[in-house]
Amino acid sequence: MTAPRTGDFADLLGGLPGGGGRLPGAPAVPAPPSASLDTHGTTVIAVKYRDGVLNVGDRRALAGTGVMYDRAEKVIPLDDYTLIAISGSFARAMEITRYLKHAFKYYRRRELQEMSLDGKVSEVSRAVAGNLSLALQGIGGFIPVVSAYDPGSGEGRIFFYDGMGARFETAEFGAAGSGSERIRGAFDYIIRTRMPFREMGMEEALRECLIILDIAADLDAATGGVAKVLPLVKGVNRDGVFEVAGPGLQEIVGSLS
Repeated sequence: MTAPRTGDFADLLGGLPGGGGRLPGAPAVPAPPSASLDTHGTTVIAVKYRDGVLNVGDRRALAGTGVMYDRAEKVIPLDDYTLIAISGSFARAMEITRYLKHAFKYYRRRELQEMSLDGKVSEVSRAVAGNLSLALQGIGGFIPVVSAYDPGSGEGRIFFYDGMGARFETAEFGAAGSGSERIRGAFDYIIRTRMPFREMGMEEALRECLIILDIAADLDAATGGVAKVLPLVKGVNRDGVFEVAGPGLQEIVGSLS
């Protein structure tokens, strides 16, 4: 195999995972199976706060109308300063997340420098667009929200995508999954009646996110709440990716009731 001339991991593999170019040796995409075989993650939230970006996701994964798993990891570090929150097809999201991790690492080792933030979010766009053929078959579709800390601007940044890979940057918040449409107005209400999320401290922003996620669980049967199983909470700031878990998260959740 002739090595690619750039740090492009997709060139090295011979194509993107999914419809934009199968992995080497991967079988052709068969006729779509029943949608009940495709496990789906539900609601994820990202908000800016004073020092970076906070991500909160419920832990529920569905297969059809049944709960397949209630400890799903939907917020995943891609590198030390980048997080991806996933909704939709869990299997495809995990495959593409693995691809993105290796793509960033390959670029870093080949080019002896970090991939730029614009390069990272463009690579996510390309991966989502490459998955379009599966999404159009009714399986394999997923929508990510990408959060990163940008040392150049000294702030956290949030990017969300549509199913064809178009990328959008938001000033305050992003959400994806089955409960996201039902809670969009709640974000705006908090911004207008309290303050912008980007002016909040981490704990204050987390409390608001937990309330919004619990509202999503009330309005959307596919979204898990915050009481029975603690949500997944990760963030990124100038020091890198961090997680809020254990007694500290339990105390904040307990204070909401």
